[in-house]
Amino acid sequence: MKQSFLSATILLILITDPLGNIPLFISALKNVAPERRSKVIVRECLIAFVTLVFFLFFGSAILTALNLSDETLRIAGGVILFLIALNMVFPGTGGKLVDDQINGEPFIVPVAIPLIAGPSAMTTVMLLGKSEPSRKLEWIGSISIAIVVTMAVFFTAVKLKDRLGPSFLSAIEKLMGLLLTAIAIDMLLGGITSYIKLIKA
Repeated sequence: MKQSFLSATILLILITDPLGNIPLFISALKNVAPERRSKVIVRECLIAFVTLVFFLFFGSAILTALNLSDETLRIAGGVILFLIALNMVFPGTGGKLVDDQINGEPFIVPVAIPLIAGPSAMTTVMLLGKSEPSRKLEWIGSISIAIVVTMAVFFTAVKLKDRLGPSFLSAIEKLMGLLLTAIAIDMLLGGITSYIKLIKA
């Protein structure tokens, strides 16, 4: 998995998918007071950053200690993403990242994890750390840029919240749900394929 700094940065930005997460992010912050939203965004992004850096350094060791493979993590991540995507397209049928009954502000879940630092992002940083451990400072730089981009997008989303009607947000959520379904299936099939190859080897 040979990656340049630029390609790793772009990959992490695509995987964290800040634009696709806007509907869920707005939903998670709908009960947060406007004066608190900026602090919540910064806090959750910092938590996501620390989480990804932690998995960059210690993720592989944790999986080894639990006797879990990268393929297992990919398959589990695919299943979770599929349930979330199913609920986005058909509300009430799949998994929910945001609990409508929560009146307070989100803390760690669901914004920092898994909205930003989700299973696919954790898997990616672990693979980067395993493939070229001597370049971990570069990978921290890539993670930092991806988090800054996410933070900028989320700040913009909060400002636009009052201008976007419920119908528009619902349409975006369903569209992102369709795209997320494809990503989830691809992740699931990729994990299964890799696991089958591992068994046959």
